[in-house]
Amino acid sequence: MTTPIDPVELAAAMMRRPSVTPVDAGALDVLQEALEGLGFTCHRLPFAEAGTDEVDNLYARRGTTGRNFCFAGHTDVVPPGDVADWSVDPFEAAQKDGVLIGRGACDMKGAIACFVAAAQRFIESRHVDDFSLSLLITGDEEGPAVNGTRKLLQWLAEQDETLDVCLVGEPSNPTALGEMIKVGRRGSMNARVTVHGTQGHSAYPHLADNPINRLVALLHRLINEPLDGGSEHFQASTLAVTTFDVGNPTTNVIPAKASAGFNIRFNDHHSGESLTRHLRKVCDEVGGEIELDVSISGESFLREPGEFAVVIADAAEKVLGRRPEYSTTGGTSDARFIKDFCPVAEFGLIGQTMHKVDERIDVAELHRLTEVYEAVLEGYFSP
Repeated sequence: MTTPIDPVELAAAMMRRPSVTPVDAGALDVLQEALEGLGFTCHRLPFAEAGTDEVDNLYARRGTTGRNFCFAGHTDVVPPGDVADWSVDPFEAAQKDGVLIGRGACDMKGAIACFVAAAQRFIESRHVDDFSLSLLITGDEEGPAVNGTRKLLQWLAEQDETLDVCLVGEPSNPTALGEMIKVGRRGSMNARVTVHGTQGHSAYPHLADNPINRLVALLHRLINEPLDGGSEHFQASTLAVTTFDVGNPTTNVIPAKASAGFNIRFNDHHSGESLTRHLRKVCDEVGGEIELDVSISGESFLREPGEFAVVIADAAEKVLGRRPEYSTTGGTSDARFIKDFCPVAEFGLIGQTMHKVDERIDVAELHRLTEVYEAVLEGYFSP
């Protein structure tokens, strides 16, 4: 029997590697060493496209027979911001009063460590090797998501590697462990509009064409006309203006152009294509020369809560004494890519402090999530 893996120690070891996207900084080395000690075969898969940074990824599998239960996640983290605002070094993985503090604690090195610890317990409790466990870990989830999970899935397909189900360890719980299982996600679209006009003297506005006026009118319509009222499984779609740029340092000149950016999180009433048509229509109705640039990072999706989601809910209820609700709230995750390969659901730690200064998680929660993951494996592989 191998030495028991402490999820807190493993999480801290990964957190001490400053793996800010797209840099790995050795985080995957820490994970690979732990997995190889449990008999996993590990494949390191760096990917890059022209004009993008290379990203290191990992696929690990133990077992070649039976159903393949995959755990997906990411070791990359967002930047810490101003380090002076932190109470500790963000990459120290300090513990204070039973709390683990540092970038990646809840999003999501903590959950990865919990799964590895749970996998060890499950492996050592089985008497026959009639199952397969795998981990699909990327270093590009917090970045452009070009050289990460999508390419890993393509590689798996080329190897004729099948995933039967996938549990994504994103911090799915809003305030308490066991609140929520994510069975879908809203789509996400970023758009930028640039309105062109005619430069002129501010004392003679009738001789100019002020693009700011038309941009304000355009944004007013987009902000105040609801996209929808929500659907059976999704909250209402939202539009948030993220930037408004004129770049005019002169007080008596009407500028020649003005631009703004906004993000739309959309439900299953829409697709990226239908929303693009809607935005184009509004631009045409406002009139004048308006450029529209759109980038769609993911379509909305829903995996109706089926057998796999029930297994997770049963495990959470067994360990935590509460049954999670099924939800589609929040941002995007790599589940949007995995959904096309197998049933997928998300269950992880509490997300209250993700991406914040002093990101943290209670040590007790790491141990409890490990128990939940072990119960998920037991439930899934039960006869």
